[in-house]
Amino acid sequence: MKFRLFTCAIALASAMAANAQTNVMDINTKKVGAPVQNTMYGLFFEDINYAADGGLYGELVKNRSFEFPQNFMGWQVFGKVQLKNDGPFERCPHYVTLSDPGHKERRTGIQNEGYFGIGVVEGEEYRFTVWARAPKGASTIRVQLIDQNTMEEKQEFTENKLEVKSADWKQYEVVIKSPRTFNKANLRIYLASANPVDLEHVSLFPVNTFKNRKNGMRRDLAQALADIHPGLLRFPGGCIVEGCDLETRYQWKNTIGPVENRPLNQNRWEHTFDYRYFPDYYQSYGLGFFEFFQLSEDIGAEPLPVLNVGMACQFQNWNDESAHVACDDLEPYIQDCLDLIEFANGDVNSEWGKKRAEMGHPEPFNMKFIGVGNEQWDEMYFKRLKPFVAAIRAKYPDIKIVGTSGPDSEGKMFDLGWEDMKKQKADLVDEHFYRPETWFLSHGLRYESYDRKGPKVFAGEYACHGKGKKWNHFETSLYEAAFMTDLERNADVVYMTAYAPLLAHVDGWQWRPDLIWFDNTKMFKTVSYYVQQMYAQNKGTNVLPLTMDKKFVAGQEGQNGLFASSVLDKNTGEIIIKVINTGKVAQPIAINLNGIKGERTAETITLTSTEMDAENSICQPERIVPQSGTLACKADKKATVIEDTLAPMTFRLYKVKK
Repeated sequence: MKFRLFTCAIALASAMAANAQTNVMDINTKKVGAPVQNTMYGLFFEDINYAADGGLYGELVKNRSFEFPQNFMGWQVFGKVQLKNDGPFERCPHYVTLSDPGHKERRTGIQNEGYFGIGVVEGEEYRFTVWARAPKGASTIRVQLIDQNTMEEKQEFTENKLEVKSADWKQYEVVIKSPRTFNKANLRIYLASANPVDLEHVSLFPVNTFKNRKNGMRRDLAQALADIHPGLLRFPGGCIVEGCDLETRYQWKNTIGPVENRPLNQNRWEHTFDYRYFPDYYQSYGLGFFEFFQLSEDIGAEPLPVLNVGMACQFQNWNDESAHVACDDLEPYIQDCLDLIEFANGDVNSEWGKKRAEMGHPEPFNMKFIGVGNEQWDEMYFKRLKPFVAAIRAKYPDIKIVGTSGPDSEGKMFDLGWEDMKKQKADLVDEHFYRPETWFLSHGLRYESYDRKGPKVFAGEYACHGKGKKWNHFETSLYEAAFMTDLERNADVVYMTAYAPLLAHVDGWQWRPDLIWFDNTKMFKTVSYYVQQMYAQNKGTNVLPLTMDKKFVAGQEGQNGLFASSVLDKNTGEIIIKVINTGKVAQPIAINLNGIKGERTAETITLTSTEMDAENSICQPERIVPQSGTLACKADKKATVIEDTLAPMTFRLYKVKK
């Protein structure tokens, strides 16, 4: 019955298209317009939805240094276990001592639950490391992966012995091979000798990480980022840049150096917008600024770090001047910005360039951009930003400064933000807009009216949030694609963009929609991901003018729900056209490639669905994915012509060799 209804619907749409007037679009292939920046389509990373610890950062052990406020959070202890705080790492001083319980029938040990379980894959290897010492003579521990919910007699499905011989703190390592795939394993360590042992910084990583970096990024998630072909990576957030208060703000200097000595920090996102609470949501800082710069390099993206401007989260501290740093006391915050630039770009003889080199990267990261403040607004922000701009301009005049217009996409505060960013001569202004379907469909000409002489635009956080249904369904993704034609068409003023948020754990999310979802062993890419990928992989090098009846194709009256843009890729010699039909009926189109003649073949990539609420999922990761094809182009006396019928609710991309 469903197949019959679907067939009837297609037949009806085709019949209506046959009777519809053809939508004729014109592209002047010889009028090469504004360059499209390499940074045009980027990524925004924030540790929300367990995106870092428990996600992209490959560590599988939660609270690995026993530094959570409840020191055994994430751990079960049994037998004789003592917590001590005079360990070898100044900023992470806690460790545990395992001692013989004195009863043969009992054991002493600790067991870690990981992040919603520990995910392991059959045949894969995992690197267990621990800092340990045996103060009273050589000792032995057994390291196991276990299924604590099994009804079988033995819970453990791997076991390795590790001998601790030294009375001094040393790091020990053993590689574990998993015989099975399991999403919810635990790591269990127990004492296997009479002598006690001290354990600190207990860690478990996949051996097979992204770019094979030891203790690096989770391979599948990082590869998904690289596969977009992003031009930009903004980090570390978001609201965590500000913190709930200044004490919990993100401080980049705490995130570099040996991971064993990086202090724990509270995560701004322990509380969700719907009042759920994740009491164990902290930042280990294992994924720190060095790793962010390195990841940017690994995926071919320009790094864009964002630093605190001396303000705690404005949403939580509404117009409370006392919650922020006084303007006369901003010097340490300004120095953090200057030191970061030196860390990223300084030579190995500079103070902070030397620290970068000591971490294994003597070459500079060639950072070009820095953001100061996140989503702040009004005079409280403007007056604090001013001395940052002056100091950065004086010492590093080539660094591009990114300011912000606040959380609104329009209105009084948005206008004030832009006015002040122009006064302060910011290089780019970070705009954020999480808006419903109607907004995305009605803003197809948003950037045509922007001042071409002012700062450039960074559309730094955006997503179409369905009204009453905030998840990654097909319909909102299609409207994002439609809106993005305006970003592309206005590449002379829009220099950077990033969908947000980026990552979400299926068992621990605070916000949706999100670009990529994952559990402990699997992941899936949303339809919004494929929209971003289709644009980023086909951004071209220059804008080409595309019009219909001498108007931009932006969903205007009489345009039948169509949105379109076009670019030239000088590197490949291709003309790339993106057309989105947001209507409920098929639309016949004819695209005149004026300036070239003859029959040609167009490559096509199509993203479509007949179910507006459909989405990809862990169980159906490829329910909606782009489909490749070809289309013969016709030749008339004046131009090569692409003739096609675009199905309802469809995004199609055409590529034709010039």
